[in-house]
Amino acid sequence: MTDPAALRADYTRGNLDESDVADEWYPQLRLWFDTAAGDPAVLEANAIQLATADAAGRPAVRTVLVKVLDERGLAFFTNYESAKGRQLAANPQASAVFVWLAHQRQVRLTGSVTRVPREETEAYFATRPRESQLGAWASPQSQAVESRAALDALAAQVAERFGDGPIPAPPNWGGYRLAPDEVEFWQGRTGRLHDRIRYRRTRDDLWVRERLAP
Repeated sequence: MTDPAALRADYTRGNLDESDVADEWYPQLRLWFDTAAGDPAVLEANAIQLATADAAGRPAVRTVLVKVLDERGLAFFTNYESAKGRQLAANPQASAVFVWLAHQRQVRLTGSVTRVPREETEAYFATRPRESQLGAWASPQSQAVESRAALDALAAQVAERFGDGPIPAPPNWGGYRLAPDEVEFWQGRTGRLHDRIRYRRTRDDLWVRERLAP
């Protein structure tokens, strides 16, 4: 049996200094993201752990894939009736973290969440593999199903319904955009004295950059 307390790793891949980072959060995130995406050692560079909470404040976290990353924030797509969709309807705030272990880096974004425009959802849905399009129609996401066989039967019914024709985006499926008001960059360092640089939006809608203690 492996003892978690006995696991140790040295963080020696780099450092993060105020003189080295971009003036704004997005260029810095784009640099780190593109570096991770270009490294075969990084699996699913666009994966984030997304944390949401319901109206009572009960949190939940899961891994999703970012499909849009720009100055507005990050966007992901899901079933509006899923657990995270219901939570975001009740409490439209979230926090997400990219974790690139191969580079000993992570980036955390926190802010408000809104649905992306329908035309943006439809444009993205049209680029998805056909199997994924069918899956979006077939899956009652986050609901209990009787068995894998029952889920496969739903998928078969959807495939028969659409045949070889085009598959539109389901009406209960679409994108969400997290618009951050805080973005924190973390670089592992020796002795657990990690580097943390945070970009934070002020009440005057200005961004400040500050170092945080590890």
